[in-house]
Amino acid sequence: MNTTHPGNGSSQRRAVETRAVAWLAARRTLIDPGMARPNGVLFAHKALIETAFLVGLRARLDPDPVDGDYREILDRFEEITARPSYRELIARDESAFLLYAGTYAALRLCGRDDADFRQILAQAAAGGYAAIFERIPYRQLDLLHTLELCRLEHTLPPVDDVLPFTLLCNRPNVIKLADGDIYAITHTIFYATDFGLREPRWPRGFDVGAAVELIEALLVLTRGRQNADLVGELLCCLLCLGVRDSEESRHAWDFLLSVQEADGRVDGPQGIIHPKLADGDDDYQRWATGYHTTIVAALASLLDRSPRVVRKPRPAAPATRLEMTRPLRRAVLWLSDKSRHHPPGTGLTAAAAAAYAADALGEPDLALPALLHFGTCLADAESDVWQQHGMEVVGEFAAGLRSHGIACESLEAFLKSTAAALEHLDEALPPQATRNVQRLVDLGLIPPQRAAAVFSEATRAPQTPPQATASRLFDAWKNYHLGHISGIVCELSHAGWAGHRITRDAVTFLLSQQNADGAFGYPACDDPAVRERTQLSWTQSTITALATAHRSSGKQHAVPTESLT
Repeated sequence: MNTTHPGNGSSQRRAVETRAVAWLAARRTLIDPGMARPNGVLFAHKALIETAFLVGLRARLDPDPVDGDYREILDRFEEITARPSYRELIARDESAFLLYAGTYAALRLCGRDDADFRQILAQAAAGGYAAIFERIPYRQLDLLHTLELCRLEHTLPPVDDVLPFTLLCNRPNVIKLADGDIYAITHTIFYATDFGLREPRWPRGFDVGAAVELIEALLVLTRGRQNADLVGELLCCLLCLGVRDSEESRHAWDFLLSVQEADGRVDGPQGIIHPKLADGDDDYQRWATGYHTTIVAALASLLDRSPRVVRKPRPAAPATRLEMTRPLRRAVLWLSDKSRHHPPGTGLTAAAAAAYAADALGEPDLALPALLHFGTCLADAESDVWQQHGMEVVGEFAAGLRSHGIACESLEAFLKSTAAALEHLDEALPPQATRNVQRLVDLGLIPPQRAAAVFSEATRAPQTPPQATASRLFDAWKNYHLGHISGIVCELSHAGWAGHRITRDAVTFLLSQQNADGAFGYPACDDPAVRERTQLSWTQSTITALATAHRSSGKQHAVPTESLT
């Protein structure tokens, strides 16, 4: 790893490019499809076009002549593309048109136009297939952008007409985005902005501030996953949009500086190539798993220093406040009713969640039926009934009873014994117990000074960074773990992230899972009893998360990115 202290100086960012390009130049023979092993020919074609395109962008973005390591790479791919065995494949495989057009574009941008190469490409583009077979929107943008750089005529619609169909321009929910979706977003920005050299005609209703907020949220998630490839691409997107005064971009630079190896290589994500492709060749493995991410790191530095790339103030994100009151109210009413039909082992937790959410809404009477029911039936319960639920549930249930003046002798006895045990505790509790002890303080059972003493050491223990917590959301969404999503929303809200795009999108997803009767979640099973038990669990988790976010967002209408990391 690079031992240089991470920082934000332009010299350090320029050094990222210098080291990266030197590493790529030293391995330029590996981009030659003619020298690749049979199972690696297509991979070499891909590496060739991507490396060549970096050099082409260097010629566009830097007014100085292409020299040094860039020149070494340019000479190599010019020699490769001059071979008939390379360029004549265009006429034989029109579906691979972009693999060849990209290298031609790079040559042309570097002042090494080749009329014969261009002729073959022009024939393929006009042949009725290469430029018109079906492509998803961002791949269509790739084609249009490449045709423009090649200066090849076509009858396809312009870039701006394709933008309305892209994922970027349709308000994606960040917690649902797989890596492939994020790549679609980054490449849309690359082609739409011509790598920071043009101002797109964005679709009606598109908000650039919201797009920047989206990219910054994705930077949080990809840094949490330690994915340098996507961190680099997302950083490039901010630069293509002219944004340099972003706290998240500074964190991204620090991250890239910390993961770049001493020789310039930046490791790519796991699974980037099939293990059999390297066939036991460690040097090839290191190149194949690192070349693309190393290119991206160099591109970020190139965009950052280019005098030709647009520079703008960071646009403000639109003010957004989610409506949670009505969904929460419906859910509390459903949960308060259904909890009474279950034994205390499951019903008490649901009643406590209903009380917590009702209090957050400022309508404590919504949970009164459930509180009365369990307060009465558990009046003489043994302490182990309360013990099995834990202070998180018991504390909220007790707060709900007290707000209505409902007495429950067994509960009060349990709380007093718990408080007495804390008074005689000789060792610190773990940090995750902080909120449970605070419940005892709020109930007036232990003084604040005692709580502070209990946590005098524990609160200094390391905490999970919010970005690491947030990075678990995609897997939870993919596996439909509503309870996990709800727990993450609670963690993020307690950490001060209630107004962050990531938390808002997680809340938006939870709200979208509410049934017509007020319950949350779709069990996809037919047994009525199983359905109700499952929805009872999901609903109590979800309304706890929504109520926590609701309370936190009431304190902070919007949380600036600068305060989140």
